[in-house]
Amino acid sequence: MSRSKQSSRRRSPKRICPPPPVFSERLYLQIEPSQIALFRFLLEGYDNLGIFTVTNKFTGIIQFRYSPHQHREVQDFLKAIQSEICSRRAGLR
Repeated sequence: MSRSKQSSRRRSPKRICPPPPVFSERLYLQIEPSQIALFRFLLEGYDNLGIFTVTNKFTGIIQFRYSPHQHREVQDFLKAIQSEICSRRAGLR
């Protein structure tokens, strides 16, 4: 005479995640070489939204890589840091 206990709580629906991307998005930015450390600090503050590599330390060109699913968050990040860091997209060939 055992009765199974039913929970009165409703289960939340499962989130459907998009498939993992095959490639990362890449963005080249040019910032002042003296502000590369500040850029790293701000990027860490945004929960490591992406990773970057300094391509040319003398001209301040960095390669910023991120997941294509987070394109909107990256654009918001770049707009938010414009007051702190003067950056522009580098036109590389």
